[in-house]
Amino acid sequence: MKRIVTIQDISCIGKCSLTVALPIISACGVETAVIPTAVLSTHTAFQGFTFRDLTEEITPISEHWKKEGIGFDAIYTGYLGSFEQLELVSRLIDQFKTEDNLIIVDPVMADNGALYPGFTQEFVAEMAKLCGKADVIVPNLTEASYMLQIPYVGEEYSEENIKEMLVSLSQLGTKKVVLTGVSFAPDQLGVMAYDAEQKRFFRYFNEKLSASFHGTGDVFASAMTGAMMNNCSLEQALEVAVDYTVESIRKTMEDPEHRWYGVNFERAIPMLVERLNHC
Repeated sequence: MKRIVTIQDISCIGKCSLTVALPIISACGVETAVIPTAVLSTHTAFQGFTFRDLTEEITPISEHWKKEGIGFDAIYTGYLGSFEQLELVSRLIDQFKTEDNLIIVDPVMADNGALYPGFTQEFVAEMAKLCGKADVIVPNLTEASYMLQIPYVGEEYSEENIKEMLVSLSQLGTKKVVLTGVSFAPDQLGVMAYDAEQKRFFRYFNEKLSASFHGTGDVFASAMTGAMMNNCSLEQALEVAVDYTVESIRKTMEDPEHRWYGVNFERAIPMLVERLNHC
């Protein structure tokens, strides 16, 4: 059985970060080790949430694993909340990187044209350095714009704009770039990607649904990671992840008692597992 480690925060209530990554990747038949960078009572869309920083635990955990001879087929990073966490995770990647394993970085720090509270352009520059160590990065359009220091233009991106962004992002040092939230038609939404080694672009879209929920980026990145660990090509993994994310949103919209803070990704897991059989 393949094993990955995912490094991000955990919200005790709220379907995002580790509460999404752990069940989704596990459902893909992959052993999922975790390093929680912080623990929150709920995710940050709630009022009055509690927060406990776990930065000081990152190095002792990784050193214990190294002492035990534990290795990973992939390292997948999500939300990292400080310069210190970026530095420690960068060291962990150096420590556990092999010729065969996969480094996936989701540079979670911005959306809808703005940085998340507490982040600065200086943080963006350091996140871009971490992306340079990855085999695959998964920014949304806002994060890509900040890392490239270009204006964010919402839905006004042309296909040529997206291709230029993908090539520029690959020059950070990563081998493959996936841009999420891409749309060239009002009724479609999906991704466009670039393989820098093969100099090849590919894209995949599904229906653009009317509803928007927290955590769908984490659902997508986790499903993509799980699919790649099942020997799907990146192109196949993106198709699986896009379709699974859309199905998770659709299941949520169908549920009259759905909760506002996340999607019913659990109800769509059978579809995810079935899709993995066709890679």
